[in-house]
Amino acid sequence: METLDLKKELKWLYNPSSKKVELVDVPPFNFVMVDGAIEPDMTPGTSPGFQEAMQALYGAAYTLKFMAKQRKENPVDYPVMAMEGLWWVEDGQFDIRKPGNWKYTVMILQPDLVTPEMFAEALAQLRKKKPGPGIERLRLERFHEGLCIQTMHIGPYLEEPATLARMEAWAEENGYSLAHNHHEIYLGNPLRADPEKLKTILRHPVARRAAA
Repeated sequence: METLDLKKELKWLYNPSSKKVELVDVPPFNFVMVDGAIEPDMTPGTSPGFQEAMQALYGAAYTLKFMAKQRKENPVDYPVMAMEGLWWVEDGQFDIRKPGNWKYTVMILQPDLVTPEMFAEALAQLRKKKPGPGIERLRLERFHEGLCIQTMHIGPYLEEPATLARMEAWAEENGYSLAHNHHEIYLGNPLRADPEKLKTILRHPVARRAAA
């Protein structure tokens, strides 16, 4: 059986330093994705829609993994990658202390062997095992993020603004401006990990500023 070591192959994207901000050019990848919005007066931890999205997302990711591993021809094993989140607001300002107006796309990277046909079969299996409205929100999509800056944030989510400020300062000093949506990659489980030791990759697309 072939084994894909995605975490090792993509270490440059999924294990950055916490001591410096890095510039990376992220290539296109396949993701299982789901969109949504945090309800007013809710947080990601209390939002029913977000919990539903996560359950469906992980259900699809593990179903696809086992389908690849158990197929008769060319079986392949690979790790389920970390959950990632793109976050933005459509009204007001993004405030990590006030998530009630956040929009999101949460997603999990898939190896290129995952096809639309496999994805459709995985959804069919999920509908039989764990039916729920979250399954109908899922999609398989190619996502090309391109030029980004990133760093590892270690600590509680509410302390991210200090790390983001460091990223913004790096961008300003090096001639870049922030573009598109704030991106987080969750390497720790907030329900189990010590908040001071939580690891979250913070990534943000950037564009080179035009010369004055």
